[in-house]
Amino acid sequence: MSVELGGVRVLIVTSNTGVERDELVVPRDRLRARGAHVTHAATENIDVQTFRHDLIPSEPVRPDTSIGEMDPGAFDVMVIPGGTVNADKLRTDAKARELVRSAIDAGRPIAAICHGPWLLVEAAVVAGKTVTSYPSLRTDLINAGASWVDEPVVRSDAAGWTLITSRNPGDLPDFIDAIAAEFSVRTS
Repeated sequence: MSVELGGVRVLIVTSNTGVERDELVVPRDRLRARGAHVTHAATENIDVQTFRHDLIPSEPVRPDTSIGEMDPGAFDVMVIPGGTVNADKLRTDAKARELVRSAIDAGRPIAAICHGPWLLVEAAVVAGKTVTSYPSLRTDLINAGASWVDEPVVRSDAAGWTLITSRNPGDLPDFIDAIAAEFSVRTS
């Protein structure tokens, strides 16, 4: 059974460096293959330097636009990839934090993987949520009011909005399926 997304608008947000390659490219490509319209917005509309395992440079990826140029009403779900440097840079970007708050205010789900939840901590939106992440974020998420669990994917509807989180690139199949399940009609 496959899950079709029939034009669901997905926004992937990143900084311009330190992005975990597979956490950007795999959701982008697999959600597109399921029929989603995927837009990648970076802090600047210039190439994004990706990495594998935070340390091994991988190919640059050209974003479609910048975060500052994004219309908060132009997407149905926001995806936040990890990468330690990516997440650290994103959480200090005021436009990225505002885009998160706008998505929540509009009732749009957010999906964050690995170090991606750091942006949510900085936006002060995880209180009351049950989440997972890369293990090093556990204390930060707990201190921000979340309940942390060690599971491949966690969906939380607490506080009136949907958050999907995963731990690392090994969880990408479950992460992508959880995103797709928010919008899809199952077909055989």
